[in-house]
Amino acid sequence: MILRIEDTDQTRYVPGAEEYIINTLEWAGIELDEGPKEGGEFVPYRQSERKDIYQQYAQQLISNGHAYYAFDSAEELEAMRTRLREEKAFSQHYNAESRQQMKNSFTLSEEEVKSRIESGQPYVVRLNVPAEGQVAFTDIIRGDVSVDCNTLDDKVLLKSDGLPTYHLANVVDDHLMQITHVIRGEEWLPSLPIHVLLYRYFDWQAEMPSFAHLPLILKPEGNGKLSKRDADKSGFPIFPLSWEDVETKEVSEGFKEAGYLPEALLNFLAFLGWNPGDDRELFNKEELIAAFSLDRIGKGGAKFDIAKAQWYNQHYIKHVPNQDLEQILANALSEEGITFDDNKVAEVVGLMKERITFQHELVNQARFFFVNPEVYDERAVQKKWNEQAVSALEAVRDAYLEMTTFDQESIKVRTNEICTELDIPLGKIMPALRIAITGSLSGPDLMSTLQILGANEVSERIVKAISTIGN
Repeated sequence: MILRIEDTDQTRYVPGAEEYIINTLEWAGIELDEGPKEGGEFVPYRQSERKDIYQQYAQQLISNGHAYYAFDSAEELEAMRTRLREEKAFSQHYNAESRQQMKNSFTLSEEEVKSRIESGQPYVVRLNVPAEGQVAFTDIIRGDVSVDCNTLDDKVLLKSDGLPTYHLANVVDDHLMQITHVIRGEEWLPSLPIHVLLYRYFDWQAEMPSFAHLPLILKPEGNGKLSKRDADKSGFPIFPLSWEDVETKEVSEGFKEAGYLPEALLNFLAFLGWNPGDDRELFNKEELIAAFSLDRIGKGGAKFDIAKAQWYNQHYIKHVPNQDLEQILANALSEEGITFDDNKVAEVVGLMKERITFQHELVNQARFFFVNPEVYDERAVQKKWNEQAVSALEAVRDAYLEMTTFDQESIKVRTNEICTELDIPLGKIMPALRIAITGSLSGPDLMSTLQILGANEVSERIVKAISTIGN
């Protein structure tokens, strides 16, 4: 596992991004063999620190006639594109035909090129794409592909700041670092002919890696690629909370900050565009490594289903040790100044664990165990609270206080007996009882809840509810 930081586009540099990537991989349980911190045989692992290497290989391409200098300004490039559009040219790129009207090694003398460079005039290095012919290659997912050279443009390989573009940097680094497979999104498929040409020009074709271009991640509706902005608007966690979107200046959160477990996130992401060939959905990291193969990746886009991610998280929450959840709940209660008993915390976690999707939900959903309800759900009261229910609750309160054993089975039996004595259906008492105890109609199993609270606490809550709500 190699981590290579591809930071040659300084306009998109985000402070703290590299540290966040490293910390997130560690959180996800992905151990690095080589990288900026670990070192390795192919240091340095930041592309911004490999500038001399790229310039060396760019010079090699120039010397062999496979690349050239270009001195065109931004205004001249825009004028070229405008002219080609107006002429309705077959190709509107900087290529073998259009470069003849531009300022580059093909239209300037060798002496003038040298003079411009020595005078410090800005320039870029472009790939010399043949005017004719085809570039053929095989993609593991897409199959055999052939592209006409006259549809390609002379990509910039070295920018005016001396740093390489993705095309040059990645081809050079993949070769030097002995990368065997390049697996990336399908939006890079149109660039593959350029990369194949570079391998050919460097005479590295025998060591060229295999390529696999993955399907796009689509919006939940399936109508187009899922962008960061789309996801953020839909409430999907994609960015760490401390970052700002450079364009919108909006702050959002990442999966880790949203409460997703690393096991759940890995399992969810692995199934975006891939399947194991059977109906299994739950895999730990080792099982994914053993089962994964590129031939099980589909060509079609994968819909991003946040509900599925939550389903995975809910599953993996059940496997979190109870002691860990108890500590989370205890810490949260302490921060709020709420007193608690350790045994009660353990009982609450045991009851609530199956009901939560995220660990932070434990605190919100379990708070009523430690704090009497201050308000009661108005809709629930209007629907389920009446004089008959209040009379039944008073009888229940007295009966509970007389019980010598207060466990869920005993509570259930005694509550049924009271219903029989009062000739009131159980369904009339239970909703009101839940409102009195929790403040709402939702929550975990009521009999288990009563057992954890104890007869005295239950009695106090019933008295308070009747006093607050009335008849």
